[in-house]
Amino acid sequence: MTKNRLEAFSDGVLAIIITIMVLELKVPHGTELSSLIPVIPYFVSYVLSFIYLAIYWNNHHHMLHTVKKVSGGILWANLHLLFWLSLIPFTTGWMAENNFAPFPVALYGVNLLLAAIAYYILQTIILKIHGEDSLLAKAIGNDLKGKISPVLYVAAIALTFVNEWVSGRIYVLVALIWLIPDKRIERIINEG
Repeated sequence: MTKNRLEAFSDGVLAIIITIMVLELKVPHGTELSSLIPVIPYFVSYVLSFIYLAIYWNNHHHMLHTVKKVSGGILWANLHLLFWLSLIPFTTGWMAENNFAPFPVALYGVNLLLAAIAYYILQTIILKIHGEDSLLAKAIGNDLKGKISPVLYVAAIALTFVNEWVSGRIYVLVALIWLIPDKRIERIINEG
């Protein structure tokens, strides 16, 4: 299989995930501005999840740009990542439906943590196949963001049962960390 098929399949799955999420947004009943108040939790959780999916899509795209050959291991690791990402609409909806109650917020964090682990597994398999001198290996370096994100997710999950709003802020913080443009892969590709 070529990496183009892998990219196209992954892009299609992510597009469907985002479509499912947007379909979960509730249309307010009423025409007054106050009619929007009950849908605020849905909109806030949608925005956060959309940002996460956009981050994954962007980083996945850049990572696959470094891939020269696709193995069965890469295919399965990619499907593993897509599985956890496909659950984001569910955890997003449950969190919004219950006004950010502790268990739904914790499950949302578990979903984010498992997606991060799956991404790491995919990255590790790509590195194993392409070697220590590959473009991806050079671009990743010490990967501080990749190491700190799971730690923050675990902290947020644990803190959910103390204060779910602190957990929510940690999820936003991780998203903001990843929103800062990361030019490592682009820089390495342009140099090569």
